[in-house]
Amino acid sequence: MAAPGRNRIREARQGGVSSMTFRLTSASAALLFILALFPGLGQAQTATSPSWVQGFHSRARLLSGGPRGDAWLGGVEIALDPGFKTYWRTPGDSGLPPRFDWSASDNVASVDVKWPPPSRQVDAGGTAYVYHDAVVLPALVKPADPAKPVTLRLTVDYGVCKDICIPAHAELTAAPEADAAQRAALEKALASLPRPQPLGAPGDLSILFVAPSGSDRPGLKVTVRAAEGTKPALFAEGPENWYFSTSEAGPDGAFAVVVEDKPRDASGPVPILLTLVAGERAVETQVMLDGSGQPR
Repeated sequence: MAAPGRNRIREARQGGVSSMTFRLTSASAALLFILALFPGLGQAQTATSPSWVQGFHSRARLLSGGPRGDAWLGGVEIALDPGFKTYWRTPGDSGLPPRFDWSASDNVASVDVKWPPPSRQVDAGGTAYVYHDAVVLPALVKPADPAKPVTLRLTVDYGVCKDICIPAHAELTAAPEADAAQRAALEKALASLPRPQPLGAPGDLSILFVAPSGSDRPGLKVTVRAAEGTKPALFAEGPENWYFSTSEAGPDGAFAVVVEDKPRDASGPVPILLTLVAGERAVETQVMLDGSGQPR
């Protein structure tokens, strides 16, 4: 079975539960249909554990880092077998991004999952935004009562893909006590997050300006600055029902961002988040489009 088709991921928080909604294409619908027919694919590796839980060519665990300001630092670590991948919050043309359910946690008002920058992978299934080897997704947890301990319990579903894509499912629990090694891994992941900055910011990694694409399709030409010797990658995300494709950098170093789909009745301003990754560093910049998909 091929990897699922293009999805658009958006994180929503309702009543302290962080949940995922995504665009369901025919291929991803097929994946979920297979899971419904053969629940063992997604659930045979399910367990409740404070440590690693095995999945399809993967394993997952819930991390506990202790207090951080007025929040509790937690997170999810997914480790993958060589050659396998899982997906970013916006998976690109293919893939099923992680979905989280924190509702079984104790003393949790809200959970804000953070996403380290992904890699861009092009194959027969299209362009996908992925993680290889392992990824730590840190989460800032707001306690319902700051005077009481937090116990994190998470149900997570994520896609694991190589030649085929299979869903993995795990039920995870983290002890309320902080773990020093886990805290270090979570802080390292937080340090890798894209740094917000305005359009045209100074420095050797920056999104300098955007212009109309100049083609017959709505979109942007995005000019960036990146350190010599790096191979920058650009990712574009928008509101619900806006879908983008992004090229590799052209000979002039600029990227083409094409609006692949949008609401028929769209009106501006429409906020678009551009994430620029070069080497171990990443920045993110918000720009505005009009309802037709052209920069304002």
